[in-house]
Amino acid sequence: MTRGRIVGTGSYLPEKILTNADLVQMVDTDEEWILTRTGIRERRIASKEQATSDLALNAAKKALEAASIGAEEIDLIIVATTTPDLPFPSTAALLQHKIGAKKAAAFDLQAVCTGFIYALSTADQYIRSGMYKKILIVGAEVLSRLVDWKDRGTCIIFGDGAGAVVMVASKGHNGVLSSHLHADGSQSELLYVPGGGSRLPINQELVDSRQHYIKMKGNEVFKVAVTALGDSVTEALDANNLKSEDIDLLIPHQANIRIINATAKRLGLPLDKVVITVDKHGNTSAASIPLALDTAVREGRVNEGDIILLDAFGGGFTWGSVLIKW
Repeated sequence: MTRGRIVGTGSYLPEKILTNADLVQMVDTDEEWILTRTGIRERRIASKEQATSDLALNAAKKALEAASIGAEEIDLIIVATTTPDLPFPSTAALLQHKIGAKKAAAFDLQAVCTGFIYALSTADQYIRSGMYKKILIVGAEVLSRLVDWKDRGTCIIFGDGAGAVVMVASKGHNGVLSSHLHADGSQSELLYVPGGGSRLPINQELVDSRQHYIKMKGNEVFKVAVTALGDSVTEALDANNLKSEDIDLLIPHQANIRIINATAKRLGLPLDKVVITVDKHGNTSAASIPLALDTAVREGRVNEGDIILLDAFGGGFTWGSVLIKW
């Protein structure tokens, strides 16, 4: 069987670091409270000159280098993002030009924090169909542009960053074993940005009422996320006749340490089998899983033949998982 196999990873974090101590000076919060509730110590913030495609470019270059594949060989670029450079053209098209992938088709995919899972699954399907053989998949966000720095419930959580992988067509048993995608739009107002789209276009009144920023009901989101992520993980294992002890590494969306711990506990997985990077960059939405994956790869935690489970939950709601044999 032909399936998609990841052959290179890369990531990028902006230089500016915003610590919990910095946030205490900005909003009414407490360093220890942030760490206890979220597991986050610091997050990265893009400079005024940096847009999402700039972060994506840095991550993409590293992934291509790791894969020993030239940009001119890439057939397709998928960028998972909630914060595109422009309404159009796509950030993927801008990235295609920046890296010189002249023959590549390119499009953006929006599933918020589950965006990279959706993009990985989409790329795998293109490869299985025989349409493309070499695909660059990027999760990149500049969420600091959507954060209300007066809202202590959200500004402590989000950060900027990008992660990328190169996926190629591969014969044999290594690669994506299965992917599982879900959505429930009925609960969209628990986590969303009200303004800025066609329903509520940007105007002065909307800006004055701060409707162009992220709105989140954290407790409600937490409850749904824990259940959905656990179910998604179980679904992936059942589809492949595996048990939780067969997982060598769990790489979850880096949203909140409590959600990560709850998922690991439900699976009965020790934390040494879980990749945790949320403390270093906060919730970077679609970028968080490829950031964590690249960290694990470069730290030597990923070995050939390992069973790796990726799972995510995000606004929409969207959620899903991808099971990989490395």
